[in-house]
Amino acid sequence: MSRHQRTLHQPAFATDADFNEQLYIALKQSPWWMISIAIHVFVFLIASFFQTTEPKKKLEPAIIVDAAPPEVIEPEPEDLPHHQDTPVDPTKMPEPQLNPEDLDLDNKSDNDLPNEENFGRVKDAKSKAPFDGPSSNGYIGTGGGAGSAFGRGGDGDGGGGGWPSEKQKDSVMDALRWLAAHQSPDGRWEAEGFDKWCDFKPNMGERPDGKGKQMYDVGVTGLALCAFLGAGYTHRGNHEFRKTVSRGLRYLKTVQDPEGCFGARAGPNYIYNHATAALAMVEAYGMTNSPILKGSAQRCLEFIGLARNPYFAWRYGVKPGDNDTSVTGWMMMAIKSAKLVNEHAQKQGKPAPLAVDDDAFDGIRAWLDKMTDPDYGRVGYITRGSGPARPKELVDRFPGEKSESMTAVGLLARLFMGDDPRKSETMQKYAHLLRELPPTWNPSDGSIDMYYWYYGALAMYQMGDSVGGKRNWTTWRKAMEKAILETQRKDTDFCLYKGSWDPIGPWGPDGGRVYSTAMMAMCMMVVERYDLVPGSRN
Repeated sequence: MSRHQRTLHQPAFATDADFNEQLYIALKQSPWWMISIAIHVFVFLIASFFQTTEPKKKLEPAIIVDAAPPEVIEPEPEDLPHHQDTPVDPTKMPEPQLNPEDLDLDNKSDNDLPNEENFGRVKDAKSKAPFDGPSSNGYIGTGGGAGSAFGRGGDGDGGGGGWPSEKQKDSVMDALRWLAAHQSPDGRWEAEGFDKWCDFKPNMGERPDGKGKQMYDVGVTGLALCAFLGAGYTHRGNHEFRKTVSRGLRYLKTVQDPEGCFGARAGPNYIYNHATAALAMVEAYGMTNSPILKGSAQRCLEFIGLARNPYFAWRYGVKPGDNDTSVTGWMMMAIKSAKLVNEHAQKQGKPAPLAVDDDAFDGIRAWLDKMTDPDYGRVGYITRGSGPARPKELVDRFPGEKSESMTAVGLLARLFMGDDPRKSETMQKYAHLLRELPPTWNPSDGSIDMYYWYYGALAMYQMGDSVGGKRNWTTWRKAMEKAILETQRKDTDFCLYKGSWDPIGPWGPDGGRVYSTAMMAMCMMVVERYDLVPGSRN
C-alpha cells in the first residue's frame, strides 16, 4: 500500500457493507497497539467470567517490632488509671464528672479487702494492729524503711521508733478515720462540702460544722493525703485506707492541667492548692516508686519551676514578679521531697527519676536573706521581719505577734538547704523565737495557728536539744502534745466530729475542718518524716 493510500482512511463502518466486512476494515485500519489492548481486555473479561466466587483472603498487616524499652508494668494492682493529656483551659478546669456506679462503693473490693468500708458511724474503731502503714517511706523518713511516722518499716517489722505514745497513735488513727469518712466519692476532700458525705454516701443524718471555702478543695485534698502518707499509708497494700488514698491520688491526676498545675487557676491563691497537692503526689511517688504516679509528679515539679521568679522564689501565679515566704515554704517542701527521692535512687546506683529546678534553693536562700531581721532573726512574709500574713477580717482576732510561722519556714528551709545550725547565729535566733512562742490552744487570745505549729514541729525536731545547749525539741513537743491531744474531738462518731479538730485559727475559715484535722495529724507525724540533717542533733 502506498503512502497516499495509507493516509486515506475509509470510514470505520461503511453503510454498504455487512458487519464482518466492516469489522475487518476497522481492524485493518487500527494501529497495532489498539489491537493489543482490545485482545487483553477480551481475555480479562473471559477470565473474570470463569473466576470462582470465593473471596480472597485479607492480608494480615505486617508486624513492626519497636526496639524501644518495654513498658513498665506495676508489680501489683493499682486503682489509678494511666494519665492521658487532654487540652484543658487552665483557668477553667471542669468539675470532675461522677460515674453513678462510683457512688456505691460498698459492693466493690480490692486485694481481698472487706467489702464494707465503714469509718463514720463507729464510735470505737481502734485498730488491733500496730500503728504503721505498710509502705516503705525511706525516701521521706530517716531511711532504712521508716514506714510511718512512728518508725516502722515497710513490712511492719522494721526498726526505728519515735516519741509518740499509744495515746498519740490512737489520736492520729482517729484523725485519719475522720478524714476517710468525709472523702467525697470522686476522691477529693471538700473544704466546704465535706459534711455532705459519710463513708462515701450522702450524709442523711446530722452534719458537722466547720466549713471552709470550695476554692481550696484541691489544697485540702493534698493535705489530707499527706496525713495518710505520713503514717505510711499509700494506694498499695492491704490496709483500711488503701481505697481512700487511691481515690485521692486519682482525683489529683484528673485536675492536673497540661502544664502540670493541680486545679483551676481561679483566684490568686490557686498556687497554694498546687503546692500542697504537689507535695502529696511527690511523696506518694517516692514511697511507692509507682510509674503511674511518676508522670504526674514530674509535671507538678515542672510547674513549680515554671512558676518561680528568676533569682528568687514564689508568690501568686507564674513568675508574678513579687515573692512571699508562705508560698515559698510549701514549694520548698515539694522540692525537698523530690530531692530525697532522687538521692535515694542514686544511692542504689540508679539515675535520679525526677528532674528538679536546681537553682530553686539558691533563690529560696536569697529570699530568706532579704526577709530576715538581722538583729532579732524574725522572718517576714513580704517585708523584712514583718511576721506572718493574716486575712484582713481576722487581723485583730489573730494578731501577727502571736505567731512565728514565717520564722519557722525560714528555719526549716535553711536546715533543708544544709546549713549547720551549730555554726549559724541566724538559725539559733530563729530557734529562740520559736522556743519563746510554743503551741498554745487558747481561742480567746489569738494564739492558735496550726500552720505555724506544723512548720515549727518540723523545724524544732530537726534542731533537737543539742544545738546551743537548748531544749528546742523537748520544749516544743511538750507544748504541742498538750495543745493538740487535749483539744481533739472525742464526742459523737466519725460522721460528725470524732477524730477532728475545730477549725479555729487564721486559716480555719478557708480550709475548714478538713484543713485543721489534716494539719494537726501531720504535726504528730513529724518524727522521722524527714532525714535528720547533719549537725541538727547529737
